[in-house]
Amino acid sequence: MELLKKRIEEEGKVINDQVLKVDSFLNHQVDPLFMMEIGEAFRERFRQDGITKIVTLESSGIAPSVTAGLAMGVKVLFARKRKSLTLKEGLVSSKVYSFTKQEWSEISLSSEYLTSDDRVLIIDDFLANGQAAQGLIDMVKQTGATVGGIGIVIEKGFQTGGDTLREQGIKVESLARIQSLQDGRVTFFEEEEVHV
Repeated sequence: MELLKKRIEEEGKVINDQVLKVDSFLNHQVDPLFMMEIGEAFRERFRQDGITKIVTLESSGIAPSVTAGLAMGVKVLFARKRKSLTLKEGLVSSKVYSFTKQEWSEISLSSEYLTSDDRVLIIDDFLANGQAAQGLIDMVKQTGATVGGIGIVIEKGFQTGGDTLREQGIKVESLARIQSLQDGRVTFFEEEEVHV
Protein backbone atom coordinates (compact mmCIF):
# COMPACT_ATOMS: atom_id res chain seq x y z
CA MET A 1 0.00 0.00 0.00
CA GLU A 2 1.88 3.00 -1.30
CA LEU A 3 0.05 5.56 0.84
CA LEU A 4 1.05 3.67 3.99
CA LYS A 5 4.68 3.42 2.88
CA LYS A 6 4.71 7.16 2.25
CA ARG A 7 3.34 7.87 5.74
CA ILE A 8 5.96 5.57 7.29
CA GLU A 9 8.75 7.31 5.37
CA GLU A 10 7.51 10.80 6.22
CA GLU A 11 6.33 10.35 9.81
CA GLY A 12 7.89 7.14 11.10
CA LYS A 13 10.84 7.33 13.47
CA VAL A 14 13.42 4.56 13.41
CA ILE A 15 14.37 4.05 17.06
CA ASN A 16 16.94 1.35 16.32
CA ASP A 17 17.40 -1.52 13.87
CA GLN A 18 14.45 -3.38 15.47
CA VAL A 19 11.93 -0.66 16.41
CA LEU A 20 9.87 1.73 14.26
CA LYS A 21 7.69 4.36 15.94
CA VAL A 22 4.53 5.40 14.08
CA ASP A 23 2.67 7.12 16.92
CA SER A 24 1.58 10.06 14.78
CA PHE A 25 -0.96 8.08 12.73
CA LEU A 26 -1.34 4.48 13.93
CA ASN A 27 -0.78 3.52 17.52
CA HIS A 28 -1.04 6.61 19.71
CA GLN A 29 -2.65 9.33 17.65
CA VAL A 30 -4.99 7.90 15.02
CA ASP A 31 -5.73 9.50 11.67
CA PRO A 32 -9.36 8.36 11.08
CA LEU A 33 -9.45 9.17 7.36
CA PHE A 34 -6.21 7.28 6.81
CA MET A 35 -7.58 4.40 8.90
CA MET A 36 -10.52 4.21 6.49
CA GLU A 37 -8.00 3.65 3.67
CA ILE A 38 -6.41 0.88 5.78
CA GLY A 39 -9.83 -0.72 6.30
CA GLU A 40 -10.58 -0.64 2.57
CA ALA A 41 -7.19 -2.21 1.82
CA PHE A 42 -7.95 -5.11 4.16
CA ARG A 43 -11.42 -5.52 2.59
CA GLU A 44 -9.82 -5.82 -0.85
CA ARG A 45 -7.23 -8.35 0.28
CA PHE A 46 -9.71 -10.60 2.09
CA ARG A 47 -12.87 -10.11 0.01
CA GLN A 48 -12.86 -13.74 -1.24
CA ASP A 49 -12.20 -15.36 2.16
CA GLY A 50 -15.69 -15.50 3.65
CA ILE A 51 -14.79 -13.45 6.73
CA THR A 52 -17.62 -13.18 9.29
CA LYS A 53 -15.78 -11.56 12.23
CA ILE A 54 -12.59 -9.65 12.96
CA VAL A 55 -10.49 -10.29 16.07
CA THR A 56 -7.73 -8.01 17.30
CA LEU A 57 -5.76 -7.20 20.44
CA GLU A 58 -6.23 -4.03 22.45
CA SER A 59 -5.32 -1.33 21.95
CA SER A 60 -3.33 -0.57 18.80
CA GLY A 61 -5.18 -3.13 16.69
CA ILE A 62 -8.59 -1.61 17.39
CA ALA A 63 -8.49 1.34 14.94
CA PRO A 64 -7.53 -0.66 11.81
CA SER A 65 -9.90 -3.46 12.85
CA VAL A 66 -12.88 -1.16 13.26
CA THR A 67 -12.36 0.45 9.86
CA ALA A 68 -11.88 -2.98 8.27
CA GLY A 69 -15.08 -4.10 10.01
CA LEU A 70 -16.91 -1.08 8.57
CA ALA A 71 -15.54 -1.78 5.10
CA MET A 72 -16.38 -5.50 5.28
CA GLY A 73 -19.68 -5.17 7.14
CA VAL A 74 -18.62 -7.51 9.98
CA LYS A 75 -18.34 -7.18 13.75
CA VAL A 76 -15.04 -6.65 15.57
CA LEU A 77 -14.02 -8.40 18.77
CA PHE A 78 -10.92 -7.38 20.68
CA ALA A 79 -8.92 -9.42 23.15
CA ARG A 80 -8.22 -7.69 26.43
CA LYS A 81 -4.89 -7.55 28.19
CA ARG A 82 -6.40 -6.85 31.62
CA LYS A 83 -9.11 -8.64 33.53
CA SER A 84 -12.50 -6.96 33.68
CA LEU A 85 -15.27 -7.25 36.27
CA THR A 86 -17.80 -7.55 33.44
CA LEU A 87 -15.88 -10.15 31.45
CA LYS A 88 -15.58 -13.30 33.54
CA GLU A 89 -17.63 -16.15 32.08
CA GLY A 90 -16.87 -18.06 28.91
CA LEU A 91 -13.37 -16.62 28.59
CA VAL A 92 -10.67 -18.09 26.42
CA SER A 93 -7.13 -16.96 27.18
CA SER A 94 -3.59 -17.19 25.88
CA LYS A 95 -0.18 -15.87 26.91
CA VAL A 96 1.70 -13.56 24.55
CA TYR A 97 5.06 -11.86 24.62
CA SER A 98 5.25 -8.21 23.56
CA PHE A 99 8.38 -7.44 21.57
CA THR A 100 8.17 -3.68 22.17
CA LYS A 101 7.23 -3.92 25.86
CA GLN A 102 9.54 -6.86 26.54
CA GLU A 103 6.98 -8.58 28.78
CA TRP A 104 4.46 -11.43 28.87
CA SER A 105 0.73 -10.76 29.11
CA GLU A 106 -2.32 -12.94 29.42
CA ILE A 107 -4.93 -11.95 26.86
CA SER A 108 -8.58 -12.96 26.96
CA LEU A 109 -11.77 -12.72 24.97
CA SER A 110 -15.33 -13.92 25.43
CA SER A 111 -16.21 -17.09 23.55
CA GLU A 112 -19.82 -15.82 23.54
CA TYR A 113 -19.17 -13.84 20.36
CA LEU A 114 -17.46 -16.52 18.24
CA THR A 115 -18.96 -19.79 17.05
CA SER A 116 -17.86 -22.71 14.90
CA ASP A 117 -19.65 -20.98 12.00
CA ASP A 118 -17.34 -17.96 12.17
CA ARG A 119 -14.45 -17.41 9.79
CA VAL A 120 -12.17 -14.92 11.53
CA LEU A 121 -9.79 -12.31 10.19
CA ILE A 122 -7.14 -11.40 12.75
CA ILE A 123 -5.85 -7.84 12.39
CA ASP A 124 -2.98 -6.12 14.20
CA ASP A 125 -0.89 -2.99 13.80
CA PHE A 126 2.54 -4.69 13.77
CA LEU A 127 3.90 -8.17 13.15
CA ALA A 128 7.37 -8.86 14.52
CA ASN A 129 7.96 -12.23 16.17
CA GLY A 130 4.32 -13.28 15.79
CA GLN A 131 3.52 -13.87 19.45
CA ALA A 132 0.37 -11.73 19.48
CA ALA A 133 -0.90 -13.39 16.30
CA GLN A 134 -0.20 -16.87 17.70
CA GLY A 135 -2.08 -16.00 20.89
CA LEU A 136 -5.07 -14.72 18.91
CA ILE A 137 -5.02 -17.82 16.68
CA ASP A 138 -4.99 -20.00 19.80
CA MET A 139 -8.02 -18.23 21.26
CA VAL A 140 -9.99 -18.30 17.98
CA LYS A 141 -9.38 -22.05 17.76
CA GLN A 142 -10.45 -22.52 21.40
CA THR A 143 -13.88 -21.13 20.46
CA GLY A 144 -14.24 -23.55 17.54
CA ALA A 145 -14.09 -20.74 14.96
CA THR A 146 -11.76 -20.87 11.94
CA VAL A 147 -8.91 -18.48 11.17
CA GLY A 148 -9.55 -17.14 7.68
CA GLY A 149 -6.44 -14.96 7.53
CA ILE A 150 -4.27 -12.40 9.23
CA GLY A 151 -4.12 -8.75 8.21
CA ILE A 152 -1.14 -6.71 9.38
CA VAL A 153 -0.67 -2.98 8.91
CA ILE A 154 3.16 -3.09 9.18
CA GLU A 155 5.20 -6.30 9.10
CA LYS A 156 8.83 -6.34 10.13
CA GLY A 157 9.85 -8.87 7.50
CA PHE A 158 13.34 -9.19 8.95
CA GLN A 159 11.85 -10.88 12.03
CA THR A 160 10.45 -14.42 11.98
CA GLY A 161 6.75 -13.92 12.76
CA GLY A 162 5.41 -13.60 9.22
CA ASP A 163 7.40 -16.55 7.87
CA THR A 164 6.31 -18.75 10.79
CA LEU A 165 2.63 -17.94 10.22
CA ARG A 166 2.88 -18.50 6.46
CA GLU A 167 4.62 -21.84 7.05
CA GLN A 168 1.54 -22.86 9.08
CA GLY A 169 -0.53 -22.34 5.92
CA ILE A 170 -2.20 -19.16 7.15
CA LYS A 171 -2.91 -16.38 4.66
CA VAL A 172 -0.99 -13.33 5.90
CA GLU A 173 -1.48 -10.00 4.15
CA SER A 174 0.70 -7.09 5.24
CA LEU A 175 -0.03 -3.62 3.91
CA ALA A 176 3.63 -2.61 4.30
CA ARG A 177 6.44 -5.12 4.73
CA ILE A 178 9.72 -3.74 6.03
CA GLN A 179 12.94 -5.37 4.93
CA SER A 180 15.30 -3.36 7.13
CA LEU A 181 15.57 -0.55 9.67
CA GLN A 182 19.34 -0.30 9.34
CA ASP A 183 21.15 3.05 9.57
CA GLY A 184 18.00 4.87 10.67
CA ARG A 185 16.30 4.20 7.32
CA VAL A 186 13.21 2.18 6.41
CA THR A 187 13.63 -0.21 3.47
CA PHE A 188 10.58 -2.05 2.13
CA PHE A 189 10.29 -5.39 0.36
CA GLU A 190 9.15 -5.10 -3.23
CA GLU A 191 5.38 -5.48 -3.62
CA GLU A 192 5.48 -8.91 -5.28
CA GLU A 193 7.39 -10.29 -2.29
CA VAL A 194 4.62 -9.23 0.10
CA HIS A 195 1.99 -11.67 -1.15
CA VAL A 196 3.00 -15.18 -0.16
